[in-house]
Amino acid sequence: MPRQKANIDRVFHALGDPTRRAIVERLSEAPISASHLATPLKITVAAVVQHLQILEKSGLVRTTKVGRVRTCRIEPKGFSVAEQWIGERRSMWEKRFDRLGDFLAEPEE
Repeated sequence: MPRQKANIDRVFHALGDPTRRAIVERLSEAPISASHLATPLKITVAAVVQHLQILEKSGLVRTTKVGRVRTCRIEPKGFSVAEQWIGERRSMWEKRFDRLGDFLAEPEE
């Protein structure tokens, strides 16, 4: 469980920054080089690389470097950690609402 908590913490930390969310959105379209990510974000390539390192550690992004070009792509498996965490909470709340609905539907005595 501590490992799972560390994973979810890294994912939400990574997605908590608007620049990193913009990077994830852009990478959802297609793989792209770090230098091409920097231009629309109006930040340096070095800053993009720092954001990419956080996204990589969280498991959301994978990068490969060939020569001087660092190509970035989404790692779909990384999102399963957040999806599972959210799904567990959704399931818990749906059950609670179902019980509340059942309670409220009971006739008054």
